[in-house]
Amino acid sequence: MATAGTPWMWTLGALITALILGVTEDTRENDGSGSRIINGSDCPPHAQPWQAALMLQHNQLYCGAVLVAPRWLLTAAHCRKRIVRVRLGHHSQSPVYKSGQQLFQGIKTIPHPGYSHPRHANDLMLIKLNRRIRETQDVKPINISSQCPPAGTSCLVSGWGTTSSPQENFPRELQCLNITVLSTDKCKEAYPGQIDATMFCAGDQAGRDSCQGDSGGPVVCNNTLQGLVSWGDFPCAKPNRPGVYTNLCRFTKWIHDTIQSNS
Repeated sequence: MATAGTPWMWTLGALITALILGVTEDTRENDGSGSRIINGSDCPPHAQPWQAALMLQHNQLYCGAVLVAPRWLLTAAHCRKRIVRVRLGHHSQSPVYKSGQQLFQGIKTIPHPGYSHPRHANDLMLIKLNRRIRETQDVKPINISSQCPPAGTSCLVSGWGTTSSPQENFPRELQCLNITVLSTDKCKEAYPGQIDATMFCAGDQAGRDSCQGDSGGPVVCNNTLQGLVSWGDFPCAKPNRPGVYTNLCRFTKWIHDTIQSNS
C-alpha cells in the first residue's frame, strides 16, 4: 500500500514572530509532518532536562536534540546545519532569557556515515558543544538504552513542534506526549518498503503524534533514551500512519566510540 501524502521529517524553519515558529517541509528538517506534538500537553517544569533546542540566527528554532554527555548532543542527521546554536534548560520558546537557561555553540557535527536521504536510515548525528554543560535541575544528560524496545512499551516524546497539521500552530511551552511502541509488522504495514532495523514506529490513538519541528527530539522509555524523532506521514496524526523514530539501541557502540575519538 502506498503511503498517503508526503513523508516528513520534523524541522522548524523560522520564528514567524518572536513567539510563533515557522516550519519548512521536506524531512523533519525539511521534510515534515508532525504534531504539537499533536494533542500532547505542556511538559512539567524540569521533567525533560536533556531536551535541547537547535537554533538558527534570531532565535529561530529548527530542530530538537538530546543531551547525552556533558559536551555532546544527539539529534537527527537530517537536522545538520553549517552553524548550530544550542539552547538548554529553557522550557518556553520565548526569546526572553529565563533562569536556568544555558547557551552553546555546536563546534562539530558528526552525522552517522550510513545516513541516507530520502530513505532516512541511520538518522542520527552527534553535535559537540563548545564547552561542558553545568549540570542543574534544568540541564542534565540522559543515558541511552542498549535494549531495543518491544512492542507495547510506553514512551514519552517531547518537542516544540506544531500542534496541528496541516495548518501550523506552534506552542510556547515544551510539549509532552505518551506514545506506545508498535510491532515491526505493524510498522512495515503502515510504510511498506520504507522500514528497516534502524527505525521503530510508535503512536497512540488517532490524532496523537509528533510533527514538524520535533525532529531530533527525544523518545524516552523506562527513563532511558530510546529514540529520536525522525519522520512520518503528512499531515501528521493520521490513522494508521504512526511516527517513525531512530532506533538508538542499534547505535550505542557507534555513539560511544565517536564521542571517545572526538573528545
